[in-house]
Amino acid sequence: MLVLLPPSETKWAGPDRGRPVALERLSHPDLTAARATVLDALAAVSARPDAAAVLGTGPALADVVAANTTLRARPAAPAADVYRGVLFDALDLPSLPAAAARRVLVVSALWGLLHPRDRVPGYRLSMGTDLPGPGPLARFWRPHLERVLHPAGVVLDCRSAAYAAAWVPDAATAGRTAAVRVRRGGAVVSHDAKRVRGLVARHLLTRPGRPPRTVAALHAAVAEAFAVELVPPARRGASWTLDVDAA
Repeated sequence: MLVLLPPSETKWAGPDRGRPVALERLSHPDLTAARATVLDALAAVSARPDAAAVLGTGPALADVVAANTTLRARPAAPAADVYRGVLFDALDLPSLPAAAARRVLVVSALWGLLHPRDRVPGYRLSMGTDLPGPGPLARFWRPHLERVLHPAGVVLDCRSAAYAAAWVPDAATAGRTAAVRVRRGGAVVSHDAKRVRGLVARHLLTRPGRPPRTVAALHAAVAEAFAVELVPPARRGASWTLDVDAA
């Protein structure tokens, strides 16, 4: 089982001391060149007067955007500690057993893919950004992720729409993939969806017994703790959907 996560907008800036990010030591080393391209483009645009407009931030985040210019030099920390926010608070990545954490991947606008143990600094960049140089980031990352991401087992997809656009399962993988959709009273909701996705992921990663190996087993495992419906693919070659009740 693989759990795919989006990153969080809220991030820890990192420790005061320590080694900076080493691109060649991150997981999925085939992404090193692409990571360097985005990293350098982000540093360049973050030094511009119009950085906030390009990155879609406001005046309150001026310091965070300015810190993007020093990402290669700033001390790095495990991604499990860097990512904060509602989903990651519910999941509590740092407390997961090592075997469970190995089943998690974060799809990132800056790094492409990260394991929780990968050491990176905090940064500000969203997948919906049209970054001068690389261009629209979901489009930039898609061919790179298609080359390196080939899950062997069932996939729980907790990504939001912008990050889902950066990697679309092929026909074979889609049949083993279930995206988490959160409902309340029959209606799809965005409020509280991050928290519920984090709780669903934590349940699956910490429950006793063997991890699910099929979408049906994934549904049964989620149903141990949540009211959930398994929705078949809307079209041939698409993923399944787990409709989880937020109530």
